[in-house]
Amino acid sequence: MTLTADRPATDDPAPAGRPVKVRPRGESSRLASVLSHGTLIVASLIALFPVLYIAYISLGPDDMDYLHPAKIMDKATFANYGRVLGDTGFLTWFGNSAIVAGGTTLIGVLIAATTGYAVSRMRFPGYRPLMWALLVTQMFPIAVLIVPMYYILSNLQMLDSYTGLILVYATTTVPYCAWLLKGYFDTIPVEIDEAGRVDGLSPFGAFWRLILPLARPGLAVAAFYSFLTAWGEVAFASTFMLSSSKYTLAVGLASFVSEHDHQWQLMAATSVLIAIPAAVVFYLVQRHLVTGLTAGAAKS
Repeated sequence: MTLTADRPATDDPAPAGRPVKVRPRGESSRLASVLSHGTLIVASLIALFPVLYIAYISLGPDDMDYLHPAKIMDKATFANYGRVLGDTGFLTWFGNSAIVAGGTTLIGVLIAATTGYAVSRMRFPGYRPLMWALLVTQMFPIAVLIVPMYYILSNLQMLDSYTGLILVYATTTVPYCAWLLKGYFDTIPVEIDEAGRVDGLSPFGAFWRLILPLARPGLAVAAFYSFLTAWGEVAFASTFMLSSSKYTLAVGLASFVSEHDHQWQLMAATSVLIAIPAAVVFYLVQRHLVTGLTAGAAKS
């Protein structure tokens, strides 16, 4: 009689049948993927619908076409854009907005970058209260700030001037951008600054030649925020710019609405023209936006 030793249970052959598929870590199921993509598509359509609808209404030639949008397709025309560009002060408003938005972006980003770098790298008396003071300035509503700023600009003889409006916008954008860039500079190793010092660079030289090129995503976000703030702001511009020849696009559109309150097709065309430069700026910096916005999340 032959004796056989008992085998461990682990040596038993696997039961016959279909193998179980193990999902790799981080990979979602097909149902979850379909649901997430469907939700994103619906959210995108909801976000795009108002913009597309305004662009569609701008193609209607008659005043009341917005009440019957289905009829616009048969008679769509770009004549409204020609009327806005030729019969209104749109080009003047555009030039004023370009000057103000460009100056605000340049001055705001420069001041915010130097402030954020100083607080990130240097430990001087009062650096923490400085950042908290910048944060507190963001808590005041525009309605509270208009009167004191008007008084200051009046005493400095800067009312109805591009310089005065640029400085006002800079005081709005610098606090947020300084916090943003401070968080981004914290993610850049200090050893880069020290290597620049060893090579003979001054602190400003290391900041200008080494740190700023590495901080392009953060600078892109700060520039985009500063540009949008100056491009679409109404309250400060309508209060501090007294002559119609210096109106920005937002103020010009507000006056345009009062003059053409029933011509929705012209207001829609004006809105589309105003949105185009902001869309172009967004396209130019969009590849840096996500990196710049999330860079300071891991380290503060």
